[in-house]
Amino acid sequence: MRDVDRVSAVSAEDVSVEIKGTRLLDSVSFEVYDGEWLSIIGPNGAGKSTLLRALAGAAKSVGSIEIAGTPLGELDLRERAKLIAWVPQTPIIPDGMIVTDYVLLGRTPYLNALQSPSDADVEVANETLAELDLMGFAGRKVETLSGGERQRVVIARSLVQDTPIILLDEPTSALDLGHQQDVLELLDQLIAEKGRTIISTMHDLTLAGHFADRLLLLGNDGRVAAHGLAPDVLTEKNISEHYNAEVTVTTEDGTVVVAPKIAKQNKSNTSKPRENQ
Repeated sequence: MRDVDRVSAVSAEDVSVEIKGTRLLDSVSFEVYDGEWLSIIGPNGAGKSTLLRALAGAAKSVGSIEIAGTPLGELDLRERAKLIAWVPQTPIIPDGMIVTDYVLLGRTPYLNALQSPSDADVEVANETLAELDLMGFAGRKVETLSGGERQRVVIARSLVQDTPIILLDEPTSALDLGHQQDVLELLDQLIAEKGRTIISTMHDLTLAGHFADRLLLLGNDGRVAAHGLAPDVLTEKNISEHYNAEVTVTTEDGTVVVAPKIAKQNKSNTSKPRENQ
């Protein structure tokens, strides 16, 4: 666990979200500190994306959410955009938009009406594109890219926004192994060098446990089932109970590794032997 500044970046107390009579989150409470990475895990339908939407102000919730000590509801859209960058699973990307122009949208909170991005803004965008192996796509329309390429472009926009808090909903879901590592290591570098605070949702439990400082496990009832360090949360009991999966949990070089138990089936050879000719 890295040393973090114990100044609250995001706090949630008894946060609940209900849509059309269905409670998706139920009394969720936690706190994330400056320079810390919290990863939200849990089975499909547990409310992981809903929680991120609530933290970003995109989903109506009850309870208390504070950003850097200020109630979320007291921040206007521009103030919120200077504090929080949010990467949803399915972002809205305008048709025909060029990659560089889309990434530069991350600078919008800092521009006045009708003001164009400065040369410094463009330089930041280009540096971020290079870090995410995207410079070769800078002049392409976003809609022509593959799913993984688009995902990296959306992450680039959030990084260009240069906020102290970044919310990422499954940031590596469409990426190949190499680009998964690139993105996660870049995010880790942002924490180490710039003190960013990251809250992410992740399906890969091993990666979540390796990169995040703490894990928050949501159960199927939308409640917090476990919260703490990876060895305390990623247990065979917790995963069996909340994911309905049989796994083995080991520790390798300090990383908790979660692997599925795969039943070996004995397959008898029922084909008839070939007759000698």
